[in-house]
Amino acid sequence: MMNKKAMSEDFVRHAVLNTIRMYHYKFTKEYGELVVCCDAPDNWRKDAFKYYKAQRKTTRDKSDFDWSELFRLLHKIREEISENFPYKVIYIEGAEADDIIATIVMDQEHKTERMLSEFPILILSSDKDFIQLQKYPNVDQYSPLTKKFLNTDNPDTFLREHILRGDTSDGVPNFLSSDDTFVTDKRQTPLSKKKVSVWSELEPDVFCQGEQLRNYRRNEMLIDFTKIPEWLQINIVDEYVNQPAVDRSRLFNYFIKYKLKNLMEHINEF
Repeated sequence: MMNKKAMSEDFVRHAVLNTIRMYHYKFTKEYGELVVCCDAPDNWRKDAFKYYKAQRKTTRDKSDFDWSELFRLLHKIREEISENFPYKVIYIEGAEADDIIATIVMDQEHKTERMLSEFPILILSSDKDFIQLQKYPNVDQYSPLTKKFLNTDNPDTFLREHILRGDTSDGVPNFLSSDDTFVTDKRQTPLSKKKVSVWSELEPDVFCQGEQLRNYRRNEMLIDFTKIPEWLQINIVDEYVNQPAVDRSRLFNYFIKYKLKNLMEHINEF
């Protein structure tokens, strides 16, 4: 891993752009336009649940890696892509990339437009949170980590089980455990596979009440994409629909400016 001295803007730029090139070339014929969806540093889930992804910040603070510099470079490169590449780059204050992807999928009007163009939607992510979106027609997910498509026969059951179990990587405990479980190094209250299998078929008020029901609703709010605030969905759709197109003729001068000789040889793959 790069340390603070080894951080290179050229390296990060090339890595980001080459990844975009690779997947655009691999999938665009089947799935159509590429949309770059970006995280905002502050998002609505952190406001709703103060421990959301809190462990990640703690881990970064203890690391010798210069995360602040990496985030600065990614922000800069995001702006470069937005100004010079023929892709929509969606960045919304208060939104995670997850919110943007989910909203584009869930928005029926614009999903219908894509269907009329005979292009299905591909979610390019290894995050299993997106599996719930397979309940919508013509939605696929490809994991860059495993180099495989992620599939499920029952996305609704997958979502309910995910809500019950929580999401350790995001700092969301299972519904039997308190909010501060991970930040205080508590152990989660055990939740067996058998109980998850049974409870995932029931409405939550049938098998839990009081604090447990409250925790279930906590997890539902943080995990179920249909719970994304309406105001945020409106902002996302507005940006997606109205963002002006960028002519791909800008690519050549951009590659010259940043001396991207290797990528220039593959300019037609962008």
